[in-house]
Amino acid sequence: MSLLLLLLFFFFLMLIGLPLYLSLLSVAFAGIAVLGDASLLRVVSQQLFGGMDSFTLMAIPFFVLAGSLMNRSGLTDKLIDFSKLLVGSIRGGLGYVNIVAGIILAGVNGSAAADASALSSILIPAMKKEGYNEGYAAGLTAASSLIGPIIPPSIFMIIYASMTNTSIGGLFAAGIVPGLSLGLAYAVMNYFYSFRYGAPVSSGEERSQAKSILTQSIFGLLAPIIIIGGIVTGIVTPTESGALAAAYCLFIGLFHTKRLDKRGIFEALYETVRTTSSIFLIMGAAQAVGWLLKWEKIPQHFAGLLAEAGLTSSPIMLMLTFSAIIFVVGCFMEEVATLTLLTPIFYPLAMQAGIDPLHFGIVMTLNVTIALVTPPMGACNYIVSAVGKVPLSEELKFIWPFIAVSIVVLVLIILFPIITIYIPKALGL
Repeated sequence: MSLLLLLLFFFFLMLIGLPLYLSLLSVAFAGIAVLGDASLLRVVSQQLFGGMDSFTLMAIPFFVLAGSLMNRSGLTDKLIDFSKLLVGSIRGGLGYVNIVAGIILAGVNGSAAADASALSSILIPAMKKEGYNEGYAAGLTAASSLIGPIIPPSIFMIIYASMTNTSIGGLFAAGIVPGLSLGLAYAVMNYFYSFRYGAPVSSGEERSQAKSILTQSIFGLLAPIIIIGGIVTGIVTPTESGALAAAYCLFIGLFHTKRLDKRGIFEALYETVRTTSSIFLIMGAAQAVGWLLKWEKIPQHFAGLLAEAGLTSSPIMLMLTFSAIIFVVGCFMEEVATLTLLTPIFYPLAMQAGIDPLHFGIVMTLNVTIALVTPPMGACNYIVSAVGKVPLSEELKFIWPFIAVSIVVLVLIILFPIITIYIPKALGL
């Protein structure tokens, strides 16, 4: 009963507009008040700072900074031009460009929000100009941004790794095929939309500028290679890889594209500080709540309930159950908080069931990523709507088919673990 009251208290605080990290901390303090042990108050501050004090998490600001510098240095535009050169000249070409650009950008910053903003500002106006339905253009853009946290690097994977002591390199390698599978699923959706609604065929003018586009885009394509290649091969740590990528994007923006100035660098740093501060505060507050849940033995009680229902004997049923819970929770809670609160509860049960930690990490990551577009909380929907200047109601009409396709990919990943663990095992990760 006390847990139910704390949950109701948390959602009440969210509804009245209290920042998420303060809502979580308030729940921690309220829980201690219910326990009636004032000596536990000092533990909240310890858990708050302990949740942020992790070497693994140092990679996050560097990846955010690299993505921000890439956008401001003009490299993002070059990568989208490269995507147009690849797939822009076929029916529904700009839809495929949207997906391919999402895949390429995913290899830089690991943030769906950053990808949603970059893709929306460039591709939604272009798609509307060519005659695409604006709701479909926005829905596809929001879906394409979901590839960002799956294909490495991934902020969600870094958070999961820091909480479970799982190899970041292994998680990054495990996310490659699932991320490409998600892109392929969206491409199939775009194919059927293009022929059903007569999507336009691009003029293919990019082909006449192929040499110039290839020359200019090569510098942008090197960024994902630096990040993914360095980590997977073990040459650098994830933090070092992010720092190298940020330095590379800074150098290219200053001396090659020459579109990066003092103001752009300041804005990139400011955006990085705001984003990472938000993530770290939420993680610290969620750690305090997670400690309270463990103190009250909530994971054990939850495990008992699942055992009584006969779900712990089957890894597949267990992960499907976890996915259903995350889907519901993700509709109403921010994704970092969802990941940091539920991972400590679900992870021990998954290990007891014999689930590979890399496989489980990708399932958790994809679950919370899908939550980025599930109404009413889905942050990417609001970003795409605002940046692309598309009414939210129009976008939501088209986002549900993409959510359904994403869930199909999720179920396939759950049923066939080889999708996630083949590359890490082949690389010895």
